[in-house]
Amino acid sequence: MKNGLSDALIITRRQLLLLTRVPEVLIFSTIQPVMFVLLFRFVFGGSITTGMPGGYVQFLMPGIFVQTVAFTLAGTASGVAEDMTKGLIDRYRSLPIARSALVFGKTLGDSALNIVVLAAMGTTGFIVGWRPSCTFIQGIFAFLFLLGFGYALSWIGILIGLSAKDARVVQNASFLVVFPMTFLSNAFAPTTGMPRVLQYFAEWNPVSTMVAATRELFGLSNRFGVTASSFPSQHPLAMSLIYMGIILVIFVPLSVNKYNNAAKKG
Repeated sequence: MKNGLSDALIITRRQLLLLTRVPEVLIFSTIQPVMFVLLFRFVFGGSITTGMPGGYVQFLMPGIFVQTVAFTLAGTASGVAEDMTKGLIDRYRSLPIARSALVFGKTLGDSALNIVVLAAMGTTGFIVGWRPSCTFIQGIFAFLFLLGFGYALSWIGILIGLSAKDARVVQNASFLVVFPMTFLSNAFAPTTGMPRVLQYFAEWNPVSTMVAATRELFGLSNRFGVTASSFPSQHPLAMSLIYMGIILVIFVPLSVNKYNNAAKKG
């Protein structure tokens, strides 16, 4: 177990070294979320009414934070698929390291990248008027909570990346998972304006629950429609932890098993 953890940390270090050698990855990973903040703040900010003190930017920032960490899934999937095509599995098989080290190291490395991205987004949000009404400790916990959600979703990305050999297929498959989750949610607009059927989907959506929990941690209020009295609406923090646990319990063993099988075939 100890050797497996140290092997995974070595792979994580490799991930971080790649960012220094190919800084464009870090730059564009940061620029895109910052652009989303600016576009949603100034393009949609004047047309969406939330009834929240401080205006749309207070409503927006928790949602866009969650959207960004959700897209960790797509980045992880693409990275794994690229490593597969380069024959990285064969190289790691020749080394005396734990077989699962690659997938664990990959998820940890992508989580480390999220720290930089969230810091840049938070700074941009503050510049354009975002003012969370929480304590410093609550704010730190909110960002740790976001990193945990991104880490859980990265395991779905691992499985997608190992299952689809072509990087273009991986990219499309990842977006098919992430886009409905983020845009059919309460991330960018209140769900109360949606058709009743979509409200049920949106308000039980793990992304919506995560956004609601993040808003609470940042000291903001939530608005729900048809599921206002449901457990996820009343206890979004607890439900988000449950969702993360379910994702990890399902996708960690599936991904590790998929990787081990791919290594054996190689």
